[in-house]
Amino acid sequence: MNPADAPMSELQVREELAALYRLVAHFRMTDHIDTHISARIPGTPDHFLINRWGVLFHEMGPQDLVKIDPQGNPLEQLPEGVRVNSAGFTIHSAVHMARHDLACVVHTHTADGIAVSAQTEGLLPISQHAMRFHNRIGYHDYQGIALDLDERDSLVADLGQHRAMILRNHGLLVGGRTIAEAWVNIHYLERACQAQVKATSSGAPLVRPSPEVCERTAQQFEREGALQYCQLHWESAKRLLA
Repeated sequence: MNPADAPMSELQVREELAALYRLVAHFRMTDHIDTHISARIPGTPDHFLINRWGVLFHEMGPQDLVKIDPQGNPLEQLPEGVRVNSAGFTIHSAVHMARHDLACVVHTHTADGIAVSAQTEGLLPISQHAMRFHNRIGYHDYQGIALDLDERDSLVADLGQHRAMILRNHGLLVGGRTIAEAWVNIHYLERACQAQVKATSSGAPLVRPSPEVCERTAQQFEREGALQYCQLHWESAKRLLA
């Protein structure tokens, strides 16, 4: 069985998710103790792992991840002083409960992601990285800090069947059928935003490929073996943590 298809134990999910936190830190996609990455625990009735609040992403280990329910309530006894940011799980719970195909959800507040989220046209198809998401990304209008559970319905509606979404005036959100795919999605969405900020800041006219070329490129990224590619990408990226 290919590693991308093999079911994981809770311990394996903890190890992989902790590695994803550290990789996000390695590529400077963190916002101190804010934002979250969550992962579904296979074989459970909607149980998830999320970070212990107050641990910096580069410090994250398997023991720093807390098992929670869809409301963000801990399902394990926590030591005194240890807590999770249940309000921070609002966005993640919306996606996880509506999209059982997604094993992992990543939310970031990077400077370039926020910059693109504030631009009227959103993500422009001006780079190969961006064309990966052509017609495959949702947009969610800002409604304030995501503390209101009522916002979950509109989050889910705006995401639709996509695996990526730009939260207007806020940041980026991606999901993945595996932790590896979630990593690839956030890596390339962030890179696409970085390229767009640089290109638009020059003031020079932009070259935009035709919609037909953009769609063809997006379909190429969806070719057979895409999950295996993500797994290879992921295993390579983890070596940066050694």
